[in-house]
Amino acid sequence: MGAVDLDHLPPPDRTEVAFAGRSNVGKSSLINGLTNQTGLARASGEPGRTRELNFFNLEGSNLRLVDLPGYGFAKAPKDVVEKWTRLTRAFLRGRVNLKRVYLLIDSRHGLKPVDNAIMDVFDEAAVSYQIVLTKCDKIKPPQVARTIEETLAAIRKRPAAFPRAVATSSSKHQGLDDLRAEIAALLPDAAG
Repeated sequence: MGAVDLDHLPPPDRTEVAFAGRSNVGKSSLINGLTNQTGLARASGEPGRTRELNFFNLEGSNLRLVDLPGYGFAKAPKDVVEKWTRLTRAFLRGRVNLKRVYLLIDSRHGLKPVDNAIMDVFDEAAVSYQIVLTKCDKIKPPQVARTIEETLAAIRKRPAAFPRAVATSSSKHQGLDDLRAEIAALLPDAAG
């Protein structure tokens, strides 16, 4: 479907899940890995590349993926960062078909203050979100387990946080089936 602004949002005719994360956390790579398509979401070495809402309707499914603008990119002009933040907040308000936001966290760095700020936005908007650790192939398994444990402890008292994290590596295709299962459980036909 592509990039859109708030005036041209698609109708709420599909179940939506969104992906959020700091710039350069691997959102595009994860979306491409989940859909088994190399060029669906454009990955870039340039942080802050996603500046609009990008919608991807999955063929043969009632599911739409939403790529939210990256946050925490210090080199972007302040007015641009504020625009991205307003866009994300406005999208989250009243989007009844948005079932969950997957908040991507680089497993090598864990939660940062800027991640806590976006979780505050999700909590205020009462939007369910789940942590997805990315780039888990870059650290040893005991560190992945420790990062999951620390992350779950940090979100335990957050009202909109889903109490489970998924560890992934897009390049090694690790954890993608687990994340697909989490997403599939949100679809209406999964309950029946």
